[in-house]
Amino acid sequence: MSRNKLSSVYRTIEYIGPRPEKPKRPNVFGGWVILILSVGLGFWFGKPLAQSLKAEQSEPTLEQADILIAELNSAPKSSRSLAAQALAYSQRPISYDPAYYKISYPNGDVPYGKGVAADLIVRTFRELGIDLQSAIHEDMKENFRSYPNLWKAKEPDTNIDHRRVANLQRYFERHAEVLEPSRDFSAYEPGDIVVWSLADAEKHIGIIVPGPAERGGEPWVVHHMERGLSWEPALLDYEIESHFRVSFDEPQ
Repeated sequence: MSRNKLSSVYRTIEYIGPRPEKPKRPNVFGGWVILILSVGLGFWFGKPLAQSLKAEQSEPTLEQADILIAELNSAPKSSRSLAAQALAYSQRPISYDPAYYKISYPNGDVPYGKGVAADLIVRTFRELGIDLQSAIHEDMKENFRSYPNLWKAKEPDTNIDHRRVANLQRYFERHAEVLEPSRDFSAYEPGDIVVWSLADAEKHIGIIVPGPAERGGEPWVVHHMERGLSWEPALLDYEIESHFRVSFDEPQ
């Protein structure tokens, strides 16, 4: 076999096997898309859990409430006393119940373990010697047309008038200091009363109190919604409609 033929054989044997292929270009975008989707899904499903854990960690304690109540009550009777009563009320086992009850007059009340946002206001004022049931009734008897008639009532009703936020709002407009609604925390003091407008146009009411421990400089609120009775930093969670400050120096 000639030298040239032998060289040809070796060249042929050298390339036996699968044909080499060009290396594929890496799909850069595919990796990024998977990463972004993973992060997005983790955030979407992890956020509620993180919020829940945060809420549990920041949940105020009974001991913190007791400390604040003692501090607020150390001053002479004032709006700070109202804040103390609101904090004490926030620890009670009160279920949300907007039902109409026939109650006594004056100083009538619905069953102890039941109530709504307005009952929080009525009960805390009553602890300071002010019966809003009779105060509102007497004011409505003389000024019935000045109060909102959202329930087609033809005359005052001692069973329910004081348990309606719109009536409480009108009473405080007539007999308390009316302050400009604000999103500035410094405008609020313990014992101030706030009326909010909820998403469904329903009115809601609560009392300003200090926050717990290191958050004591913040205006928290005690209020009662369907989800329960709460002491929480919810002042700016809803549209603030009215802001009142009551003086306890003289009868309302």
